Amino acid sequence: MVGVSISNHFDSSFTVTATKHLQDQYIKDIPFLKSVKGKPNFPCLKLMSAKKVDNPRQAMRRGLTCDLGQCEERIRKNGKEAIQVCKFKPTIQQIEKNSFDSESCPYYLQKYEALSSKHSLWNYHMFFQTMKFNRKLFEDYLDREISIFDEAHKIEDQIIQFVGFDIFSVQISECRLNIKAYDFSDLDSMIKLTDDIAYSYAKQIRDIKESTAFQNNPDYELISKLERRYDKAARAKIDISSDRENFVVNDPVKDLDGNFRTISVKPVDISKFVKTFFETEHQVFMSATIDKSSFCENMGFEKDDVALVDTQKSPFALEHRKVDLLNIRRLSYGSTNEDEIEVIRVIDKILDEHYDKRGLILTSSIPRCHKILRYLSPKNTRRIRICHSSNKGGKTQDEVISEHATDPTGVLLSSSLWEGVDLKDDLSRFQIIAKVPYPNYTEKRTRAKMEKFPLWYTSQTLTKILQGFGRSIRSEDDWAKTYVLDTAINNVLFKAQQMIPKAYYDVLGMGDL
Repeated sequence: MVGVSISNHFDSSFTVTATKHLQDQYIKDIPFLKSVKGKPNFPCLKLMSAKKVDNPRQAMRRGLTCDLGQCEERIRKNGKEAIQVCKFKPTIQQIEKNSFDSESCPYYLQKYEALSSKHSLWNYHMFFQTMKFNRKLFEDYLDREISIFDEAHKIEDQIIQFVGFDIFSVQISECRLNIKAYDFSDLDSMIKLTDDIAYSYAKQIRDIKESTAFQNNPDYELISKLERRYDKAARAKIDISSDRENFVVNDPVKDLDGNFRTISVKPVDISKFVKTFFETEHQVFMSATIDKSSFCENMGFEKDDVALVDTQKSPFALEHRKVDLLNIRRLSYGSTNEDEIEVIRVIDKILDEHYDKRGLILTSSIPRCHKILRYLSPKNTRRIRICHSSNKGGKTQDEVISEHATDPTGVLLSSSLWEGVDLKDDLSRFQIIAKVPYPNYTEKRTRAKMEKFPLWYTSQTLTKILQGFGRSIRSEDDWAKTYVLDTAINNVLFKAQQMIPKAYYDVLGMGDL
């Protein structure tokens, strides 16, 4: 792997990838990388002890994970408030000296081992969380020569999870606020809501601490929870207030009864926050679908400081990854029902042609998935499994894909499997792109982003399409055929001519531009 070879050339490195699943793939092949995953992936020894559970797997099944345990808690000692550290939590110095207890917390063991090793492997969420919130705590361990950022086209989505604020109905209830008192279309009103949430949590903390019940039987776990919520709201208020022109309020999400569920305040330009996360001297951003101009514009990098390595030709044979642009109908917000039905008819014909193989159908939304399923022929309907991050019956994405692997003619139908899924070999021998996956234009942030960064909308769409092309071809010996039914792809390819990596020229019939 290119990234691993580069990191191994240097004395110390970070490698960062998009998902825990990709971390597992790395570790399987490159054991010298020390991996870091979040608390939900590990059983809490303290909770296991309290619940008298001996088996870690059983603890995980019962939800006794590290994110629910208290690593540090306030206690009363000699009449005063004191901090007590969990007896299972080692120090990073103990890890360095190999002097930790054999029953130490598995979460901290893997995290501290990675921090103290020369080469470590992170997912974006854990890496950004450490860089944003724990930099001072671990500053002696974060000085690396090079960082390798895999799946770099996903960086913006990862960064905005740490900037801005998501407000949920449960917070409104906890803070006893009247949601009707706030204007969802006005940033000032949302800043006030964020401030009111922070104030409410601060008041709850003060009132609880001053109560007789707390004095007699202090609940430090509740206090810690409220403090975390206060900190998040207070930090968001400062971020948004200090850069008002850069934030937009998306329309609120409501439930089926029209009741408020959530609303988000997010930045348009992430470049102002990038330096928080990217500080190593050398940085490598890897993606098969990255465009230099759009990437630099979005990240705030000077083009002269960035070198692009664009592979001239794909290592995979052309006959193994052919793409057919069928140009059936244009699907957009203005499409007719007849347009959509005609596309589904063609999907049905392709499924008939590949009656004895597994495959994948990609479209742009969950409602479109259900419409496709509704209008397919009965014999092909029986082959379909709708697959998203959460599914019918509470099944996970991995569980649905595992079921698919046992069905010799199964077909996955999804609006979310455009990337991050590995349908190698016989798991998929054909894939159908039913609808071009434009970013959601109804979102205010999307419209604001388009106005400020004209390249962004086309780049995002192209990236998702090219990622989709690769879901079923995972190695030099693998093969699958791709069908694109939406005629809107022609417009995307025309606008994105200068963005398309050279490795895709052959399958798109572009020659040398």
